[in-house]
Amino acid sequence: MSQHPDPTPPPEPTPAPSGPATPGRPEATDRPETAGGWHRLRLMARPRATRANAFAALLALVLGFGVATQVRSTQAQGLESLRQSDLVGILDNVTQQSTRLDNSARELQATRDQLVNGSSNEAAALKAAQERLAALRILAGTAPAKGPGIRMTIDDPGSKVTAPVMLDALEELRDAGAEAVQINGSRVVASSSFGQGADGLQVDGTPLQPPYRILAIGNPQTMGAAMEIPGGISETVRQLGATVRVVQDQSMVIDALQSPRPPRYARPVPAPTPTQ
Repeated sequence: MSQHPDPTPPPEPTPAPSGPATPGRPEATDRPETAGGWHRLRLMARPRATRANAFAALLALVLGFGVATQVRSTQAQGLESLRQSDLVGILDNVTQQSTRLDNSARELQATRDQLVNGSSNEAAALKAAQERLAALRILAGTAPAKGPGIRMTIDDPGSKVTAPVMLDALEELRDAGAEAVQINGSRVVASSSFGQGADGLQVDGTPLQPPYRILAIGNPQTMGAAMEIPGGISETVRQLGATVRVVQDQSMVIDALQSPRPPRYARPVPAPTPTQ
């Protein structure tokens, strides 16, 4: 029995869409080797943990720690290196100075008001002049002084304390608010000078023998803290092999006096003559 061919024609192939491919999606006609290339590229871009990468990370960590330590060390210098008691003393000194200035300003204002508007101008002027004279006599060292302060003793058996060291001690006391100073039996004022003679240390030409006993009238807490500031006079004296001891005193007397010395060169400026 013979077979006849099927008269029905075979179906035609469906054509691919002619529109643009969707962005970000591969077309259906991507070849397998293209997909494999993308996979290899992703593997190459992925970070791999190697010895070089680990060493670089460790080096960056050590460098960052060193920089942070250096910054903290730099910031620790200055006031941050002081103890709490030293900072409290400095702050108290500033507060005391501000209070003194405020009081002086009020007293001067009251005196001015009395001199300008008061009925007893002559009495007010005489009182102001007497108070000013008493203050100047204390500063000039021609009058005794009493009040709170400190007693500082420097024992120097090796005679290592020099004139510059003693001058530094005086300047630190003045910076801390000392109003009257006496070293052994000599009154120290603004015109005083230290020198090194054949017999050792001298002040205004008078020999000073150790131990040096320094009396200073002022705020005891402020001056006591100032003497112990790191890098200050107490540390300097101890580095020289001497010893220093500071004692606060609420009531002390400075009775050594300076002889008045007229200026050799300075002359007062004549008052201007009022014009008619």
